[in-house]
Amino acid sequence: MRSLLPFYKADSIEAGCDEAGRGCLAGPVVAAAVILPVNFNNKWLNDSKKLTQKHREDMRVLIEENAITWAIGMSSAEEIDQINILRASFLAMHRAIAQLALQPEMLLIDGNRFTKYPEIDHICIVSGDAIYRSIAAASILAKTYRDNLMKDLDRDFPEYGWINNKGYPTFYHKKAIARIGLSPHHRLTFNSAIQTKLLLD
Repeated sequence: MRSLLPFYKADSIEAGCDEAGRGCLAGPVVAAAVILPVNFNNKWLNDSKKLTQKHREDMRVLIEENAITWAIGMSSAEEIDQINILRASFLAMHRAIAQLALQPEMLLIDGNRFTKYPEIDHICIVSGDAIYRSIAAASILAKTYRDNLMKDLDRDFPEYGWINNKGYPTFYHKKAIARIGLSPHHRLTFNSAIQTKLLLD
């Protein structure tokens, strides 16, 4: 794997921000914000989607132990239904940023859009989690935190297979919705379309 870039702008306190769970049918969208030391690096530091579960979990521990500061923010399924998934993703990022122990001077946002956080400059970077270390670190924390949350929810709702699909719209998950209906953790705005399609198939 090629080494990721340590910063966007030298001599600036930068926080990488990313989210996980936008394309799911159930559960919250989870965001992370991370400020790394400039010299922090590891061969497995990369976009979380490119790593195995074991490497993600190993990197999660290293990031949490070595980051200058990091934080997690969430938006619930109810909030996603109320304000839409894009705005809920930005809200989750804002919540993560607000919890950082050190206020960054620049936010590196994975993606092409963002709602400005008060008094902090930002730049949106498409596929930023495969370019900048701090965004990659945020992607790993957001992904592992959300995956573990969905595993916990699976204990009460095992019928949907969340321990395996983490709330994403797999065939098994969609068929379970058609068979037994929705749980309290499902996003209603997504599932109305899913249920209609299943009835027509």
